Amino acid sequence: MDDLETKRLTLHLMSPAEVADIVAGEPGANARWSPGYPSDGDKAGARRYLSTCETVGDPRPFGSFEISRRENGQVIGGMGFHGVPDEHGQVTIGYGLAPEARGMGYASEALRALLEFARSQGVASVKADANLDNIASHRVMTAAGMRLVGVDDQLHHYLVDWTDKDDA
Repeated sequence: MDDLETKRLTLHLMSPAEVADIVAGEPGANARWSPGYPSDGDKAGARRYLSTCETVGDPRPFGSFEISRRENGQVIGGMGFHGVPDEHGQVTIGYGLAPEARGMGYASEALRALLEFARSQGVASVKADANLDNIASHRVMTAAGMRLVGVDDQLHHYLVDWTDKDDA
């Protein structure tokens, strides 16, 4: 699969070996990581991906993506699926950016690209969540076209559903 590209970003679908570098906290030979990347959240997502590879096989193209700036190739974050679509065609996604890359619209830009990719792969809906106090992430998901569908004592839950006429 080719990388996904936006105006300012490249989303690179990583191999299991590249994901293992994130767990280890060691950039591969060609990686240029931004300060603050990978975060603990990136490492947790990488461990989940590797566990999936071990138990059910490599889920690519529903795997982990590195987000880098096209202008200089610096990796500024990660984004990915929590696995293959379920029996209803739904996937869950997560993302994060290095602190120095936040507040510039990169997360919304990358999320829009990943949502478009998911839809092109026949996914029916995508869900994500964010902590109650993570207002920036709430804005990212809304800006990317997701809608708030629920709130519990810890999280705001978002969804984009292409089976709904309003989102088609």
